[in-house]
Amino acid sequence: MIIAPGLATGVSRAAGIAKSTQSARFLPLADRGMLSLDWPHARLELKVMSIRHWPSAQRPREKLLERGAHALSDAELLGLLLGSGTRGRSAVELARTLIAQFGSLRALLNAEATPCLAQAGIGPARYAILKAALELARRHFREALRHGPTLAAPEATRTFLIAQLRDRPYEVFCCMYLDNRHRLIAFEELFRGTIDRAGVHPREVLRQTLLHNAAALILAHNHPSGVLEPSQADELITRRLKEALALVDVRVLDHFIIGDGHCYSFSEHGLI
Repeated sequence: MIIAPGLATGVSRAAGIAKSTQSARFLPLADRGMLSLDWPHARLELKVMSIRHWPSAQRPREKLLERGAHALSDAELLGLLLGSGTRGRSAVELARTLIAQFGSLRALLNAEATPCLAQAGIGPARYAILKAALELARRHFREALRHGPTLAAPEATRTFLIAQLRDRPYEVFCCMYLDNRHRLIAFEELFRGTIDRAGVHPREVLRQTLLHNAAALILAHNHPSGVLEPSQADELITRRLKEALALVDVRVLDHFIIGDGHCYSFSEHGLI
């Protein structure tokens, strides 16, 4: 069949539009974005369905209220914090993209401002929300230690210290100041060092102990390498601090080394 040149052009263009429209129907929502098909007298737009148009059982907020926060995926929980997505992506899709780009949810939440703010969809306000959520989680663990004896809740103590120290890229030395019933008075980072060393000064530890009127201490520091075994320097400073604090009737109850998700207790290994 022979078609006149002008008609052939129109038919070809119409066929191309029909093919594009059909293909767009089967694109994942995250990949469609906004598709615009121009025609002399018509314009077809395909938009991503927003979360509020999802079935109720699939919407993160309703799912959380009905089944609890544990039922949500990492991306769904993060999407709730983000609040909204970007052009062509829902909040959940944006959350999935961010988690994939950083490698894990933990890496994303612990990232510094510069790499976070370089991501599409993350501005200063959303970065502040993520950091605030992480700090609230850390403070939640601390509350369990304020209302009961720390030694009566060893797992709570370990969980708290891991949450505080495991993601530090450098070594830090901290103290948990306890009252005479071994309840937490304060937690402080006293010394910060390099990736493998932090200088500890007994005089400063003693000064802060008296300032808080503490009756006992738990010492803690992290090993960014993840290796939990104490060094000779770790054992030496522990003995020096124990002897200095004993002069003012303050007991050192334990010294924890924090690795990647694990703790080493001096007390459990007979080193205190």
